[in-house]
Amino acid sequence: MEVFDIANNKDNLINEQIKCKEMMVIGPNGEQLGVKNRQDALTLANYAGFDLVLMSEGANPPVCKIMDYNRFKYEKKKKTKEAQKKQREAMVDIKEFRLSVTIDKHDFDTRVNNAKKALLKGDKVKASIRFKGRQIAHPELAKDVLKRFEESLSDIAEIEIQPKMEGRSIFMQLTPKK
Repeated sequence: MEVFDIANNKDNLINEQIKCKEMMVIGPNGEQLGVKNRQDALTLANYAGFDLVLMSEGANPPVCKIMDYNRFKYEKKKKTKEAQKKQREAMVDIKEFRLSVTIDKHDFDTRVNNAKKALLKGDKVKASIRFKGRQIAHPELAKDVLKRFEESLSDIAEIEIQPKMEGRSIFMQLTPKK
């Protein structure tokens, strides 16, 4: 059992920080001990070797729980970190690489190398070709370029979205292999 000062404890009030006269007390195993006055609740918590933590101040009567406050804070922090980790995993960047029907070999190789770097970092890659002028009459040329692009990255990536026409452009999306 520890006594914390209010400056360090911003989440829940504990032990002597609680100013309520009467409160609903919940035991360390989740059992309801009933409505107790402040001193009785503190004595119960002290006798059990735990802290008295104010869980819900707005309730009528306020609800306090007898628990190990340091462990409670640790588990709360752990859950927050896990949630942040899952959120970061969900936020995968999509790097877009623009190609053209008449792309030169060196430019193509440069785009492939940059796409490899992005895929190895864990990002997704979107390859797109925008048709200019009469190029739109030959979409098979663009599909050939995209096919070459996909084959160059086939060792580290797999197609997530097959080549698809959208207006005057065609695109496909690659994702890193697991």
